[in-house]
Amino acid sequence: MSQVADRRTAFKHAAKTTDEMRRKRTELTVELRKAHKDDQLFKRRNIDNVEDSEEELNTSAEVSSQANIMSPIKLSVPEMIEGMKSEDPKTRMIATRSARKMLSKERNPPIDDLIQAGVVPICVRLLDDVDNPNTQFEAAWALTNIASGTSEQTLTVIKADAIPKFLKLLSSPHLNLAEQATWALGNIAGDGAQTRDFLLNLGTLPMILALVTPTIPTTFLRNIVWSISNLCRNKNPPPNFEKIRICLPLLKDLLASDDVETLSDICWALSYISDGSNDKIQAVVDTGVVPRLVELLDSKQSTILTAALRTVGNIATGNDFQTDCVIQAGALQKMKQLLQNPRLNIVKEAAWTISNITAGNSRQIDRVIEEGLVPYIVNILENGDAKVQKEAAWIITNFTTSATKEQVSILVNNSVMVPFCNLLASYDVKTIQVVLEGLDNLLEIALQVGELNQMALLIEEAGGLEKIEALQQHENEQVYNKCFKIITMAFNDSNENSLTNGDEFDFNPSETVNGINF
Repeated sequence: MSQVADRRTAFKHAAKTTDEMRRKRTELTVELRKAHKDDQLFKRRNIDNVEDSEEELNTSAEVSSQANIMSPIKLSVPEMIEGMKSEDPKTRMIATRSARKMLSKERNPPIDDLIQAGVVPICVRLLDDVDNPNTQFEAAWALTNIASGTSEQTLTVIKADAIPKFLKLLSSPHLNLAEQATWALGNIAGDGAQTRDFLLNLGTLPMILALVTPTIPTTFLRNIVWSISNLCRNKNPPPNFEKIRICLPLLKDLLASDDVETLSDICWALSYISDGSNDKIQAVVDTGVVPRLVELLDSKQSTILTAALRTVGNIATGNDFQTDCVIQAGALQKMKQLLQNPRLNIVKEAAWTISNITAGNSRQIDRVIEEGLVPYIVNILENGDAKVQKEAAWIITNFTTSATKEQVSILVNNSVMVPFCNLLASYDVKTIQVVLEGLDNLLEIALQVGELNQMALLIEEAGGLEKIEALQQHENEQVYNKCFKIITMAFNDSNENSLTNGDEFDFNPSETVNGINF
């Protein structure tokens, strides 16, 4: 068998290891970005659903007692600005709450108008109003909502030197102030890699981790986990791994939660951490979270399912050991259902995950076969959306990279050839290249076992030869070169269609498909 492997390596992927064949999250990230936005918000506004009525803040008793005597008063912007500057605590409180309410409208809050009116530096100063924690809270809430806006709007909060004051509020004795500060910092971290790294370098993450206690309210915990996920997010560039890996033990412990929002954001945080090199994946694997993540692939909550699948898929891009962890946890057993999910992005993620497993060794390919996934893969290859078909094509091509002749026979006997060859008519160049690579792999394997003519016949009967010949006119040079190679190797009457040493590659054709073991 080692001689077979040596010969196969000489033909294809000569410079590529199994790790290199697995596909990290690159082009798929772009395709799924919109779907991801629907599943997780990188910035969140704290919306006020109580309009013009007496309200009780989520505060300690001493803070809420002051809030309850403050009836909302509608103020013009100039009156509001003047009131926020007042020496009278009650006037400051009413004016600051008025500003917060304007910024907490569900639709079209006047963020730019209030920025231009000078609200931001005033609110930042009011974060130091320790004698009036309700005013602090209203100011923090207002700034949180400004930081939930565009990058330019978030920058006004940063430039006003709000971050050190928010960090200080994390240790406030009033939980509502610490929670609002966490929320604001989460919005700032969610603005991008630069603001994320700025916060990480200030030691924000350990300060937020320290807020978690056994008695922490669920709403506060949600904000903490969401802020942690934003501090781990973005990959251009990725965060300093040593600064974010410290959150892994907490995320592992919290993964036992049954709260939908908490679970979703934990899985997103783990997906960001595992989206990278194998050492990052190993750090996640070492926490022991893989079985729980696989368990969550049964979740009926799409936000949890999407994030858990994303993380499991990332781990499957790792080395053989890491991929085995996913398989041993039962991930392949979940894939039949996922490949039939009504949500396109779920099917695509599942197919992408399987493609990384079939890029592994023949033993891992056996597990895909044993779980009965091949017919489901062929089905989406034939009937799926174009982007799903592309992922299915990757599954097949990666499958053929390390497959044995017996595994190839199983693949072909599940009627893969026609839908696979049909994708040669795709408008997507990458899809065409993937299919051509897969057909080349199949022909190389057939050549080694002395069945090149039979494999060539299967490709021709599936309409592949006609399409390959047409693609010789393709403008893409790589497509042309691959077509030329395939035609020269398998469809040229002058070539020799068998390999010597027949004893080693005794194929013994069966009677499964037109008398062809393939």
